Amino acid sequence: MPAFRQVGEKQLPNPVLCMAWSPKRDLIALANTTGELLLHRLASFQRVWSLPPSEFTGKEITALAWRPDGKILAFHLKDTQQVVLCGVEKAEILHVFPMQNSVTCMHWMEVTEESSALSSFYNSEDESKLFLPKLPTLPKSYSTTSKIFSEEKSDEIMNLLGEVRLNVLVLGGDSGFVELFAYGMYKIATLTGVSGSCRSLSLSGDLKSLSVITEVKSADNQLQICYLQLDTCLLSSCLPEVTRMSRKFTHISTLLQYLHLSLTCMCEAWEDILLQMDLRLTKFVQEKNTSTQVQDEFLELLLWGQSSPELQALLMNQLTVKGLKKLGQSIESSYSSIQKLVISHLQSGSEALLYHLSEVRGMSLWKQKFEPLGLDAAALEGAITAVGSFSLKANELLQVIDKSMKNFKAFFRWLYVAMLRMCEEHVPPELNKMTQKDIAFVADFLSEHFSENEELFDRKGKYFNVERVGQYLKDEDEDLVSPPNTKGNQWLRFLQESAHLKESPLLFPSFPQKSLHFVKRMMEGVIEQCLQKPAEVIGQSVTQAVFLPLYTVPESSENTPRLFELPSLWNDKKNRMHHVVFCMPEVSPCKVFLLRRGTDPLRHIPHSVISMDLSRPLEAEEDAAAQPHQVYSCMDARFYDDEMLTVVLQVSEEEGRRRVLAQLPLSAALSNEEGEEFSWEPGLRLDQQSGSVPCQSLVLGNQWRELENMKAQFVAVNGIRKVACVLSGNLRHIRVFEMDVEDEDEEGGESQNASADQEVLESSMTSEGPEGKEEEGGNKMEEQLESEEALDIS
Repeated sequence: MPAFRQVGEKQLPNPVLCMAWSPKRDLIALANTTGELLLHRLASFQRVWSLPPSEFTGKEITALAWRPDGKILAFHLKDTQQVVLCGVEKAEILHVFPMQNSVTCMHWMEVTEESSALSSFYNSEDESKLFLPKLPTLPKSYSTTSKIFSEEKSDEIMNLLGEVRLNVLVLGGDSGFVELFAYGMYKIATLTGVSGSCRSLSLSGDLKSLSVITEVKSADNQLQICYLQLDTCLLSSCLPEVTRMSRKFTHISTLLQYLHLSLTCMCEAWEDILLQMDLRLTKFVQEKNTSTQVQDEFLELLLWGQSSPELQALLMNQLTVKGLKKLGQSIESSYSSIQKLVISHLQSGSEALLYHLSEVRGMSLWKQKFEPLGLDAAALEGAITAVGSFSLKANELLQVIDKSMKNFKAFFRWLYVAMLRMCEEHVPPELNKMTQKDIAFVADFLSEHFSENEELFDRKGKYFNVERVGQYLKDEDEDLVSPPNTKGNQWLRFLQESAHLKESPLLFPSFPQKSLHFVKRMMEGVIEQCLQKPAEVIGQSVTQAVFLPLYTVPESSENTPRLFELPSLWNDKKNRMHHVVFCMPEVSPCKVFLLRRGTDPLRHIPHSVISMDLSRPLEAEEDAAAQPHQVYSCMDARFYDDEMLTVVLQVSEEEGRRRVLAQLPLSAALSNEEGEEFSWEPGLRLDQQSGSVPCQSLVLGNQWRELENMKAQFVAVNGIRKVACVLSGNLRHIRVFEMDVEDEDEEGGESQNASADQEVLESSMTSEGPEGKEEEGGNKMEEQLESEEALDIS
């Protein structure tokens, strides 16, 4: 009976470019050539959801990685140069950030080290919840492009950050581009000095080193595969400080996005006002063809209660009583929306930003701990001042809105009564009373809004100016057209007359001539500098510890999808080692090579380079004589766990090439310490000295299975979940296996497998293809996924 139980098979309509197993659940993510991201469940390979390409997401996914807790997928889009974080539960885009370079590989790791300093930090992490109100969710009616703040949950940032333990998303790309993002969101390091283009990378669980496989062009124009080990000791030695700083800065960068989206909502609410104004009042003003100004005619109506026949005709025909009432309600509603957004969103977001920045400034004063990471107390002081100025400007906007609402209400109420009188309709007694204050509000409204000063209003209705609030929301560098009148403000007069307080650093500057957008951009610029400096400082501390040229790239592999191509990296957390597996088909076609390095660059590993010989039968030695001699070559290899390698082997035979899925035990190869250790000759590639590499023969026993009717070429595995996914050379044919099957389950498993295979076969013979069956159970799968979300499946 063959080893491994097949649990699913599918012919996919589009070639697969990336595939990755979830670290926590029986889910596999696939990205295809159309830019679609698919999530499949292990059972019968059912689809859970698909995220189609769009204008926002892009159409070419070049790299894919799971967050260690299995709740978020990260992927890179080549055409839009963005990294996207997608929630697994509902296929929602949670966060997007732009990249300067194209990303070719990703690795998302979790720190395994613990310390007493970290434990105390974990316990105190949620203190901000005691002091800060929960951020209100953004209105869903507006076209915000982020889902982080539009959910009804109130702790969006904490949900996005996940567990307190530090995790790092490592991105690598062309021209030696490598960046590290704490929690997948905050950039903690930009590395320089990496030669070549990254093909694979792995950050060790103790943060001591980063292993990178790069493609370097040599002097004779040959592409060489090289192994680099970068010393990241600053991250490991300052782990508690890096964790604390990363979480704080992730909060800060997310709050900046929250404020940006809140302001976007305010601008959209303001656009509603402008549309209403332009359609009604501006058209009304423009159609007036008398020589007198509209302002004068309205003042005449206000003072004497009489209007010209033309104004009366325009009011009754253009605006109408019903239209005026509707317009007044619409404008009042838009003003209220802006006012609520300022009070609940801008002010609460600014308070949270001030709180977190003040805490980071406190951290920066502990220079022994945080200065090596690039925290600058003076720069953070400037950031706190900028946030204070933004809060002052938001408060100023509230006062302007309050005054404008009073004027608007008084004007519309007065005009509504005047039009009712023109129609000779009954005027309700509560509307008939006009105090001197109300008349002053209407006069203010007329003098402010109906004007022939073209500088005040540059839209198509140049005679109608509603810029008192809108000028604050304009994303322009120009000064305010109508700055607030500060005459009679006793506090400002006191400040101007006080020599000591005039230039005091304790007072936030108010920028009376500038818009809210201008102050926000200034604040973002100052905070961005604080956010970016640690990435530069930490990046500069990283040094290259090891550089080993392995082999030249064979021409046959030029068109191979790079995500599946060897070498493969593995981070052995238990033994604190980086493992690299690779093949050199042009030098040693029947061998698999293993390179081992300690995560501590100074640690010596005996037998750091070994090879495993595959040129023998799969059966045990006593059966070898009865078997024809077969030659095996390795198509693909992935680390199943610290002691096992999953490989796809090709068997060369006269009647054709068979493919085999097998498990190679590394323990046998690594335990033989008697052989002579390989000594690397400097200046030579490994393929030029491969004959000196110690070689071990392997016996697989029953740990293999022939892959019938499939030109298998690539494999993706997850040793924690004990699963493997085999992909054919045309990137469309997939088979899924459970690797460790209990004996008592095998018989039932085989029959289940046979029925599953039969179902796939039947569906593939129908006109709708295998995808038709898959959609049928889509909703059930999604419900099942959501119901399991609360369970911690280990």
